[in-house]
Amino acid sequence: MTTVAPDTGVGPLLRSWRERRRLSQLELALRAGSSARHISFVETGRSRPSEEMVLRLAEQLDVPVRDRNALLLAAGYAPRFAQTPLDDPAMDSLRAGVEQLLRGYEPYPALVVDGTYTVVAANRGIAMLMEGLPEHLLTPPLNAMRITLHPEGLAPRIRNLREWRGHLLAQMERQIALARSKELRELYDEVAAYPLAGTSAEVAAEETDDGAAGGDAAPYAYFALPLRIEHDGRVLSFVSSISTFNTPMDVTVAELAIETLLPADPATVKYLRSLTP
Repeated sequence: MTTVAPDTGVGPLLRSWRERRRLSQLELALRAGSSARHISFVETGRSRPSEEMVLRLAEQLDVPVRDRNALLLAAGYAPRFAQTPLDDPAMDSLRAGVEQLLRGYEPYPALVVDGTYTVVAANRGIAMLMEGLPEHLLTPPLNAMRITLHPEGLAPRIRNLREWRGHLLAQMERQIALARSKELRELYDEVAAYPLAGTSAEVAAEETDDGAAGGDAAPYAYFALPLRIEHDGRVLSFVSSISTFNTPMDVTVAELAIETLLPADPATVKYLRSLTP
């Protein structure tokens, strides 16, 4: 019989997730319809949880789908959630729906990334923003964080780079806290070490530019932190929105995120629409 090392058994793993969520054993027990005594026995290995209990605790602890499989394996059960490649025929309807969504959002930019920000699909609005980037950043697999923050990528074009960079790094930190991903941590360490792009004059321009596409309008009252990025001599402003799939039953689907860039001022809307044939 295969045994699980003490530090990787289901008990220690569940305790780690509980502590990460800052819940007491009693709080978790009340949420899961159990008892603090049973939770304690599970965490210390004195009691083996049922498959149903593992899944119930994982649900209450908001454990990512990939890690729910790991919990099941540690408890001696088979994984519950498949990990189907996106090019599998079973994903045909998903791919078709996502591609239709991206096309329908044009001329505004939109893309789909996986759990480590690898770009799996993008529309022509994204291609427009990436015009002129060096080939080494555009060689598949493309990574959205690397393209955005690399000093040879979009970073020199982003007028509020310090703010936007801080927002992206904080977003990654939250994801790392939610899911223990070695790949995501390595990506974070890489992009966080990139030097800030731009000269001191450009940095000063971040703080004084009015932000309008074309630069001839009054300062605009943004309702959320915008991405302010240059394109063809104009400054375009976008607000990012991220969507995920509800109650996913597949690891691949669970880790997909659809990011849409909503024009944040009328001048950006006018300019993008002018590009549409």
